[in-house]
Amino acid sequence: MSAALAVGQLVEAAGALPAAIPSPPQHTWYLGPFPIRAYALAILAGIAVALWLTRRRWVARGGEADDVLEIAFWAVPFGIVGGRLYHVFSTPDPYWGPDGNPVRALYVWEGGLGIWGAVALGAVGAYIGCRRQRVSFPAFADALAPGLLLAQAVGRLGNWFNQELFGGPTTLPWGLRVDDSVAAAAGYPPGTLFHPTFLYEMVWNIGAALLLIYLDRRFRLGHGRVFWLYVFVYTLGRVWIEMLRIDEAELVLGLRLNVWTSILVGVGALIAFIVVGRRHPGREETVSLDAPDEAPTTGPEEPVEESTDDEDPSTTEDSDDAEESEQADAARPDPGR
Repeated sequence: MSAALAVGQLVEAAGALPAAIPSPPQHTWYLGPFPIRAYALAILAGIAVALWLTRRRWVARGGEADDVLEIAFWAVPFGIVGGRLYHVFSTPDPYWGPDGNPVRALYVWEGGLGIWGAVALGAVGAYIGCRRQRVSFPAFADALAPGLLLAQAVGRLGNWFNQELFGGPTTLPWGLRVDDSVAAAAGYPPGTLFHPTFLYEMVWNIGAALLLIYLDRRFRLGHGRVFWLYVFVYTLGRVWIEMLRIDEAELVLGLRLNVWTSILVGVGALIAFIVVGRRHPGREETVSLDAPDEAPTTGPEEPVEESTDDEDPSTTEDSDDAEESEQADAARPDPGR
């Protein structure tokens, strides 16, 4: 009876708790005069996870482990710059609008990295790194793809700390609770719960990463097909998640710019996946751009007999002629008989 009473009390206490996901009370800490921001830590943690997984996958494909860090030296800075440029382009009002401040475009720590710009310009950096390391860019992109999804999943924690990029109001038990000032800035009364779109994208990206790893092992995908599959699967999730968000964004024909971008990029990725699969089925035999030394295509050389005589050929011919003359004289009848 006492056990049943204890269970009942626990259920009653759980029912009294608010059914919501709380937002972190703080997003910045100070180490003396230096700020440590949760958004930056999330981005760095995501990069570390991506490098760890990419290193394992790259070595399994026949690459050198050190290649990953060398290529990341180019890809990461390019990706950060590209992500920021896309965010400023797709959400220009805070920077170039009537009350905007262009200098804030440089404040990366406040949040705002567009994934499409990060992938596009990051790919340029990765291509430069691959060329310098003399390895196949499509093969490296295949090794990187699941790690990119995990990096994006971890990076979304920064949006949670910053209380940004959430969806519309919801009564679901996993609704996100934000500060009253944040809710008021979004145009809603205090206590409103919102769709935790950061969480939706985290779950989608982790599931997509596991799916890519499985399909790559099952079908031995190569020549960039894992990367194109990553783009296609990610855009499928991004379309419906983006349509839940209520943060400020540019609208095109009634839809957010990122929705149109996801649709167009997703269709292009699917076409590329099919076309590459028809031209290059299977996986690369090597990830190196340097062709191995080729064996001689000619047959084995026949041994040449070397003469041990030092005689002049002309001398040999004279002796042969003399021998033939002597034999002719011996065969001629003797006139004295």
